Amino acid sequence: MIRAVGVLIALLWAIAVAVLTFPDFFRVERVAPIAQIIAFRGAIVLVLAAVAAVSLIALLARPVRTFAAAILLVSLAGALVTGSTLAQRGLGAASLPAKTETSVRVLTWNTAGEATSAEEIAQLAVAMAADIVSLPETTIETGEAVAIAMREMGHPMWAHHTDYGGWDAGSTTLLIAPELGDYAVIASSQDGSSNTSTVPSAVAMPTSGSGPIVVAAHAVAPREGYMADWRSDLQWLADQCAADSVILVGDFNATVDHFGGLGVDGGDLGRCTDAASVSGNGAVGTWSTSLPALLGAPIDHVLVTPAWRVSGSLVVTSLDDVGSDHRPLVVQLEPAS
Repeated sequence: MIRAVGVLIALLWAIAVAVLTFPDFFRVERVAPIAQIIAFRGAIVLVLAAVAAVSLIALLARPVRTFAAAILLVSLAGALVTGSTLAQRGLGAASLPAKTETSVRVLTWNTAGEATSAEEIAQLAVAMAADIVSLPETTIETGEAVAIAMREMGHPMWAHHTDYGGWDAGSTTLLIAPELGDYAVIASSQDGSSNTSTVPSAVAMPTSGSGPIVVAAHAVAPREGYMADWRSDLQWLADQCAADSVILVGDFNATVDHFGGLGVDGGDLGRCTDAASVSGNGAVGTWSTSLPALLGAPIDHVLVTPAWRVSGSLVVTSLDDVGSDHRPLVVQLEPAS
């Protein structure tokens, strides 16, 4: 009887580890509670390593040696595969390449509303020489203050936004440098007729020049009661990558693991590719700042269509005590042609 229980536990553990290691194979990457757990792959590696360590010690006890060996092997395999996945996505590139005449720098930072001041946002954007700044949970009043502060620092920007009202998370602000041309947020973003479900995104189209379509993204978090909305938001964001030249940037409340099945033509989400994952930062957590970067969830992204080549990225970890619970992500892009 005891042996049967041990076999059952070992089997259930193997299934659990397999599901967390290959969620897309089992098609559960957007199903609760798997979706919430796999957002923290770094923490999963630590848990699996801890279980393996305990199992290694348990091998000394003869009565449970077979059971402990099974748990050890499964845990080690899961930790190695998951760790390898994180390493392939990138454990942290420390700097950006020099900006060229054709480079476009893109910054996203969920500012958590009033937790982050306009001056702090402006200083970072200017320091990073950002041409596009996506600011989920930021009102247009704060966005305009950021643009004014950046102008006074010699780096002018135009401010755009969408607003569902009610609270800071109901606003998303987008700043775009005049050098990229004139932009306007499309009407369906403004009135919500085609947008993310609960918190707004902003689709900005160029009205002059030849700049890309820029989407400041904000998907609802996958909390209880919002799972269907979250899945719908990710599909809507994937659909925004249909055009040739798109930069999709913001807080997706999803890691690349959650994008399973949503990519087309080799993209991660629609036709868009995750910039951090191809430039050494795909495994670096942008949320929450209360966790070490490699244990956090990389849910803030810059995604681009094949019209753009990613030349570098950087997750800013030096502002963890500023107030926001998100880390800024900066990506440098070059025209692919």
